[in-house]
Amino acid sequence: MTTQALLGNYALLATTAELAYQPVDPAKIVQGPATVGVAELATLGDVAIGVWEMSPSVTTDIEVDECFVVLAGDATVTFDDGSAPLQLQPGTVGFLTAGSATTWAVRQTLRKIYIARS
Repeated sequence: MTTQALLGNYALLATTAELAYQPVDPAKIVQGPATVGVAELATLGDVAIGVWEMSPSVTTDIEVDECFVVLAGDATVTFDDGSAPLQLQPGTVGFLTAGSATTWAVRQTLRKIYIARS
């Protein structure tokens, strides 16, 4: 899928969008294996909009500023700083702050639409 500036008129069924898959960095895997799929759909200045998917696994990450909507799956995101965990299921709208150290426990393949500062 080609990334484009947010200028054209188009629609996409995000629940079945084709993603580019790759293994997760082994240093980030707590329990796996883990695979991530991404399709960056558009950019608006320094903001990327796309679809992201993670296979069932437990992984760590350092976040960027992001808003997302969960389309499918089941997961919990915990924060190293002790912030309240996020329980993710279809329909959940979530927010992540840049620099947050997280652990993603994905129980069912998680797919989300993201809007993130790059």
